[in-house]
Amino acid sequence: MKYVNFGNSGLQVSRLCLGCMSFGDPQSGTHEWTLDESRARPIFQAALEAGVNFFDTANSYSAGTSEAMLGRMLRDYARRDEVVIATKVYWPMRKDANGRGLSRKAIMTEVDASLRRLGTDYIDLYQMHRWDNATPIEETLEVLHDVVKAGKVRYLGASSMHAWQFSKILYLARLNGWSRFVSMQNHLNLLYREEEREMLGLCRDQGIAVMPWSPLARGKLTRPWHSEATIRERTDAFSKKIYSATEEQDRKVVEALGAVADARGLPYAQIALAWLLHKQGVTSPIIGATKLQHLQDAIAALDIELSGDEIAALQAPYVPHEVSGFGS
Repeated sequence: MKYVNFGNSGLQVSRLCLGCMSFGDPQSGTHEWTLDESRARPIFQAALEAGVNFFDTANSYSAGTSEAMLGRMLRDYARRDEVVIATKVYWPMRKDANGRGLSRKAIMTEVDASLRRLGTDYIDLYQMHRWDNATPIEETLEVLHDVVKAGKVRYLGASSMHAWQFSKILYLARLNGWSRFVSMQNHLNLLYREEEREMLGLCRDQGIAVMPWSPLARGKLTRPWHSEATIRERTDAFSKKIYSATEEQDRKVVEALGAVADARGLPYAQIALAWLLHKQGVTSPIIGATKLQHLQDAIAALDIELSGDEIAALQAPYVPHEVSGFGS
């Protein structure tokens, strides 16, 4: 496994981050493809054995059971200080008016709840899951600074927002002497490259780590376009929301991916991940795995060197897309 600095921080993370959205209680009603603990453990063990030290979850994944499962598996298989735990806050956790968002009340409640579920006394990376239009950003930044100073959180990050919003976060934190954000978790893959316009440039300029979510476009970059639909593809409402309007353009990208993969004699997933790993500024893509093969493909992608011609061929069919994934 390769390790890199997490942006301009001194934190060392594996070049791949294991995403834990697919781990949790299948009865939580979140996703039909959620793996219970008996099915998740072999993947988690294999990730640790391969050298992965970076794990991403969120308080809202499977109604908190993803955090709880991650905490149990870490206690069984790893030393706490040898791994990097990332979680997120924003989406609803209760039905009452203050059960969601990034207010002082919500964050103070949710950071403690995440710590209890994870079974740890600190979170390495605590992230704004989305921008909260209902809360002044100054309130959010000050309380996040407070949880860092209280020792509950080591680093701060954000996910999926406009570049101007993230720039405002960085500016206000510096202006007020609050803890600086070190990472951006954004939507970036061969089928969705709108982050190249401004966000990636901002992150490179400011030394911000980039940890893309859905690097394989929720499975669309793992097989030929007209392959039989998986359970996830049939039931993933969010996938339909962010990709259904661009199917004709996306088909051409997947066909270009297939041509490069076939010429190399490699799986689509390995080439798609290799492309992302080649992008300047990308630190640690978040890999979702529901089978050991998914993890093995991701690890294999670390050693693939794409030529300039291959990268150009993969990128050529892309056309601008509507901005997606920022929903609040």
